[in-house]
Amino acid sequence: MAPMGIRLSPLGVAVFCLLGIGVIYHLYAGVISSRIAAFTQKKTVSLRDLLALSVEAAVQGGQEVKRVREDNKLEEKTKGKTKEGASEKLTQGDLNSHRKMYYLIKNTYPYLQVNSEEHDETNNEQGVWNREIPAEILRRVEGSREVPADSITVWIDPLDATQEYTENLLKYVTTMVCVAVNGKPVIGVIHKPFTGITAWALVGEASNMKPHATYNMNSPKVIVSRSHAGKVKGFVEEAFGNSTIILPAGGAGYKVLALLDPIDEETEKADMYIHVTFIKKWDICAGNAMLSALGGHMTTLKGGSV
Repeated sequence: MAPMGIRLSPLGVAVFCLLGIGVIYHLYAGVISSRIAAFTQKKTVSLRDLLALSVEAAVQGGQEVKRVREDNKLEEKTKGKTKEGASEKLTQGDLNSHRKMYYLIKNTYPYLQVNSEEHDETNNEQGVWNREIPAEILRRVEGSREVPADSITVWIDPLDATQEYTENLLKYVTTMVCVAVNGKPVIGVIHKPFTGITAWALVGEASNMKPHATYNMNSPKVIVSRSHAGKVKGFVEEAFGNSTIILPAGGAGYKVLALLDPIDEETEKADMYIHVTFIKKWDICAGNAMLSALGGHMTTLKGGSV
């Protein structure tokens, strides 16, 4: 698939971020029946409610991620290889977080399509959202816009930066939820379980994040994946010059947060995020929604939409 990019334009300042993106769509058993049920019953869902649920799902998943790491019961294994040949790790933290996040959403809205990076046949999670909306969301999001249930797809990443998780580089770890309506990301939630920070955005309404006050385009700080920082370096320097500062980091969620404020002391500020290898939908969907809510968007290098 063609390289992609993020263009974030706060206050007229363009910040261009390049990504090599591939999207894999996983079809789950029951997806078609869920769609039919939602369509025939003409169900609608409140986006404000779905934002609050997404925040709760990300936080509950993060609690599992943190607990497994602190108990040192990762049960690490390999679930396959990336297109570049690197091993894709799977831990108990990934699976426990998946169960919490997936079933909290699915038990609350059984007719919604929910796609997760992980797969698990266990269905013993009985959690249902208590429908409490955080005060900050109530204050910032006016009204409760309803959308047809059959137009909604939820993407979850139960543990972003699994490699770093196994290496105990915990500042890079996030849990993420994205809600797309008619294919367009409109809700993005990125939660950092080891610092307790939760970033959220609802396109057209509000976000608890904002762009940096300024972005340095003369000697930009470019955040890239640790796994292929060397490969990106030549690409970056050719595009932006030798004065570019490269910041290797883990996790797509962490890198998006590096472009925004406020961030915690562990997150490095960056002017751009560049990714030149294959990346999946659940890695970028929440960040895409967050950037869109702040006036930015993801594009191909030719300017096309993601």
